[in-house]
Amino acid sequence: MNLNLTDENFEEVIKGADKPVLVDFFAAWCEPCSVLGPILDKVVEDFSGKITLAKVDVNSAPKIATAFNVDRIPMVALFNKGLPVGAFIGVRSEDDIKKWIDNFLAAAPELDLINWSDNYAKQNGFKLNPDIQAVQRVVKGLLANEQKYGEKYCPCRRISGDKEADSKNICPCYYHKEEIKNDGHCFCKLFVK
Repeated sequence: MNLNLTDENFEEVIKGADKPVLVDFFAAWCEPCSVLGPILDKVVEDFSGKITLAKVDVNSAPKIATAFNVDRIPMVALFNKGLPVGAFIGVRSEDDIKKWIDNFLAAAPELDLINWSDNYAKQNGFKLNPDIQAVQRVVKGLLANEQKYGEKYCPCRRISGDKEADSKNICPCYYHKEEIKNDGHCFCKLFVK
């Protein structure tokens, strides 16, 4: 069963979802949308409960369409824990869509860290960078440093090997609040004013 999202329920449903939500932005009059719809139904069925499919009729939900810059349809976006983690425009094959979703599901540690960072930012009066690609680059660097050094050191700062000195570079680093205040963003641009 697909969820029908509107301007009124979109945020509540997306943020309250217990698994990733694949959102199909479409219009009834759009021929490519009518081709993509059954493909998405099959893909979600094949993921057997790992993702949910939701549909947004852009004519009935103009605020949501505008908020997510839906200027061409069909557009498909994947949300995890309330955050958009990727999108594509146009018709794709079933196999291409499955690979695309698999890549995001495999990136669960990245998605968890992005979600944590977003919550941390909100609790501290600033925001996560709205450029999701920039956020993904920083998060990959943080996770690579955690794997290599045992801590999520800021990927934009030098690691000296002196644990005490380097502790100031563990994200969120010692310097981030002052940098946001003075520059409008932290050094790595994970967090912004």
